[in-house]
Amino acid sequence: MKYALLSDVHSNLEAFRAVIKDLERESVDHVCFLGDIVGYGADPAQCIDILKGLTSWIVAGNHDWAAVGLTDTSYFNSAAKKAVDWTTELISPSHQKFLKSLPLTCMPSGIQLAHATPHKPERWGYIYSLQEAQDGFNHAEQQICFIGHSHSPVTFVENSEGTVSLLPDSSFSIRDEYRYIINVGSVGQPRDGDPRAAYGIFDSEHSSFIIKRVVYSIEDTKKKIIEAGLPPSLASRLSAGR
Repeated sequence: MKYALLSDVHSNLEAFRAVIKDLERESVDHVCFLGDIVGYGADPAQCIDILKGLTSWIVAGNHDWAAVGLTDTSYFNSAAKKAVDWTTELISPSHQKFLKSLPLTCMPSGIQLAHATPHKPERWGYIYSLQEAQDGFNHAEQQICFIGHSHSPVTFVENSEGTVSLLPDSSFSIRDEYRYIINVGSVGQPRDGDPRAAYGIFDSEHSSFIIKRVVYSIEDTKKKIIEAGLPPSLASRLSAGR
């Protein structure tokens, strides 16, 4: 089976559509969504509608839950908080019901999905360090756990002796004796210095994974953000991939 792993669209319709078009060329069997369909961008309703028709393998992100009052936003920066409030006012009751229904984790076909961490996902922690990755492996329930949240692709591996290390490659083979925590980056707001939309493809038949990058119309997205009255910083950061 060929799985597409998407995360952090953040209401960026142009990036989302570009990735979906790329998926058609990849001929994937299943799409998995790792949270944060809304937040930051100007097209939350359209992105929700597309996601609902794309897959049922979806987990909630912190911005998804924040938009429907299920998580505290006191730790959000001012731009993120304004975008959440704007989104809450804009989306319909049916969209709100959909976001409220999303689980924090799921395990389709032997892989694990979470937005932030496999351990206490409702705390929305990050996995940046080897120690944080070790804690993640201690609680992961499958060989491979896919996450998003940080908007930067990264892979941590645990060998048969329990040693955790960082895997720098964006394309690699999955080894039976290893366990993996794979951050697939962000479709709608990359933060690794590359402004192109990012997503992952896992091929279980060939035991391989790759991070894909897709060009989209950043200027169109930026224009929509400004016209919606959202914080200008949410537009300007897209060009820098930060």
